[in-house]
Amino acid sequence: MPMGFSIKRHSIWLCTSLLLSALLAGRAGAADPTKVPSPQARFLEAHCFECHDAEVKKGNLDLTALKFDLKDPAAFDTWVKVHDRVRDGVMPPAKKPRPDKNDATQFLANLEQPLLEADRADIAARGRVRSRRLTRVEYEHTMHDLLGIDIPLKDLLPEDPASHGFETVADGQQLSHHQLARYLDVADRALTEAFKRALNGDATFERKYTPEELARVGRGNYRGPDLRDGKSISWPITLQFFGRMPVTEVPADGWYRVTVRGVHAINPGRDGAVWGTLRSGACASSAPMLYLIGLVEATPKPRDLVFEAWIQKNHMLELKPNDAELRRAQTGATGGNVSFKGRDLERDGFSGIAHRGIEMKRIYPNASREAVRRRLFGDVNVTESSTGATSAVEPLVAAFAQRAFRRPVTPAQAAPYQEIARKALQEGESLADALRISYRAILCSPRFLTFIEPPGKLDDYAIASRLSYAFWISMPDAELLKLAAAGQLRRPEVLSAQIERLLADKKSDRFIRSFTDQWLKLKEIDFTSPDTRQFRTFDPVLQESMVQETRAYVTDLIKRDRSISHLVDSEFTFANGRLARHYGLIETTKQGETIRRGDNQTTRRNPQLRPISLSDGLIVSPPPLKPGNGLQRVALTPDSTRGGLLTQGAILKVTADGTSTSPVVRGVFINERILGERIPPPPPGVPAIEPDIRGATSIRDQLDKHRSNPSCASCHITIDPPGFALENFDPIGGWRTRYGDGKGVPVNPQGITPDGREFADLQEWKKIYSQRREQLARGFAEHFLTYATGAPMRFSDAHEINKIIAQTKASDYGVQSIIRAALGSNVFLNK
Repeated sequence: MPMGFSIKRHSIWLCTSLLLSALLAGRAGAADPTKVPSPQARFLEAHCFECHDAEVKKGNLDLTALKFDLKDPAAFDTWVKVHDRVRDGVMPPAKKPRPDKNDATQFLANLEQPLLEADRADIAARGRVRSRRLTRVEYEHTMHDLLGIDIPLKDLLPEDPASHGFETVADGQQLSHHQLARYLDVADRALTEAFKRALNGDATFERKYTPEELARVGRGNYRGPDLRDGKSISWPITLQFFGRMPVTEVPADGWYRVTVRGVHAINPGRDGAVWGTLRSGACASSAPMLYLIGLVEATPKPRDLVFEAWIQKNHMLELKPNDAELRRAQTGATGGNVSFKGRDLERDGFSGIAHRGIEMKRIYPNASREAVRRRLFGDVNVTESSTGATSAVEPLVAAFAQRAFRRPVTPAQAAPYQEIARKALQEGESLADALRISYRAILCSPRFLTFIEPPGKLDDYAIASRLSYAFWISMPDAELLKLAAAGQLRRPEVLSAQIERLLADKKSDRFIRSFTDQWLKLKEIDFTSPDTRQFRTFDPVLQESMVQETRAYVTDLIKRDRSISHLVDSEFTFANGRLARHYGLIETTKQGETIRRGDNQTTRRNPQLRPISLSDGLIVSPPPLKPGNGLQRVALTPDSTRGGLLTQGAILKVTADGTSTSPVVRGVFINERILGERIPPPPPGVPAIEPDIRGATSIRDQLDKHRSNPSCASCHITIDPPGFALENFDPIGGWRTRYGDGKGVPVNPQGITPDGREFADLQEWKKIYSQRREQLARGFAEHFLTYATGAPMRFSDAHEINKIIAQTKASDYGVQSIIRAALGSNVFLNK
């Protein structure tokens, strides 16, 4: 689209200067250092200088050189660590003489007050949260809701590094000229899509494919479905891209509704289903990437399955059984071909997924064309004569800026963007083009890309944004902005009602995905691929089921306000048939064995599973899981090895490397993410422990040697116990009693908690920590507030966290109660 060079250069200069100024503002310089006050100095000299002076300098800390300059961030952080180590009894070390209790109490009191004063003064001057920008996920959802488009955008932007466990934390964010250029490019792409739809209309596509069409042999090696009795059947054949259907290639990038008609199972397994995947891709070795559309759970009873997914231009569908426990069928041909001639795989006992055809339709799930037009042009017909274009520009630009900036704009704030549009009209651009140029500048403004919040109490518009970005990962809607305009959002009853409304909306699914991706590291589920020689039963269906289980579990904890103890243990979990088999909740057949019983599949109940009564609103017995219902809530017996977050496959996988497990990695994860303990990085020069994947050497033996280093021992007392408790779980969440291939040394899950409580196994560890609800609640509240505000907990936040814990005790520290109390705290309602 034509664009005046001077206008483009002006808009880029304006965006760059405004954004960089906002991000760099408020960086205060350090004051002159001061001496350590005498009371603190006497305590340090008596108990700390022996290990932390210029000569010994253990942990690279020289307290004799540390200044009491609490305006210096590095010095302040070090003094906070000194305070916390003495408070927690970690320092001086246990083997050293312990300070008198009264002396330690007095030292902490003398140190705490100046730390509080310094921290509160810094917050008053600059706020808890520095200039925070939208993450790329927030950016994508915001652009979708602002413009009404639905094209993927986040993968076009640089990844957001995590700081303190979350991508939303401002301290870890950067915004260079290169990144700003990427934002401008993505804004252009988004506006192109929006203006194209508004001005030219929506592309359409709708096709119905019969089994005969889907099985048509075309160019190249045939790897499509079997055509039998008017049905398309896909069998468990391991050939790459088997199940591809070239006729389903789509003509353009877009969202498509895919309906698979009459899906049913051939020879279902012991869970009453055949599990597979529907994926899209080029399905060629030159472009091997495949994109999951959804899981296919085929049952004996035919039914239609409907999926909605973004599919790239010229990509086709691939449908096949993808359960690694199924007996594999031969290709029936040489080379890269598949042939079913002269074979009857159903009669031979192989499991398959059959259907009666596929329908595909182009859809626009976010907004209709008319809705896009209204968001861009209001009631103005921009395709008519340009007469009056100048008078139309100002209100349209101001209205768009107000929506983009998530608050009212003053005439002075709107003026630069209106001037850009007016100059474009003067240079001969159409009204639509002039608006697009102006909107582009708005979308690279710091008022759009960042959260503009002055220190102190947040105004209602800032509260509206914090609420909507916490739960919807996007801009506030009309109701939130209306309440903000009326100054109502600080009223507790109004805030509570809005929290309930936001959580009840379908958009809150974004929160579950975003929060679990960061808090529980689910975004790392693909970072490692389990060794197929060791873990032959791992497959894409199982991995996706694991992620679904954890997200469903967290959703349940929040919406039902379950006690925070459920992070550690519970009497229920969520599972489908494939996941239940993996966990041992359903008995499976031996390798290569098939049991055929027509449509009447029998399921022997595992002692780890018990039926849920009708009072729970669920019917799951018998059998324990109803085939075709996907993920279902099931109850566990008290002696089950499952229950809680820690034993879920997704958590166990992201804390392993695909071939082996480490109590250190899992121990750090549990301490930091669940128990709320902060684990410092290892001292420099300490080598990592390499587990023996053959299982000949116990990881515990290696750690015993590692802990002989005093610098390591102080942290491993905290790190190792939960890691040991989980050692019975392999890298894909399966249960084991020995390392290696099952013939290695026995697993020893026993340990001692940092406060001296012994446990023999995971169940005993769970019993100890499920009673420590206050600790679990504190850790969760701190994580949620870090995520929702964009800043880690500060030293002076401890008082507010204590109030949150006290407020939620009556609900047995319910997870939603903690969230509600956190959102009503001064930590959330202040900059």
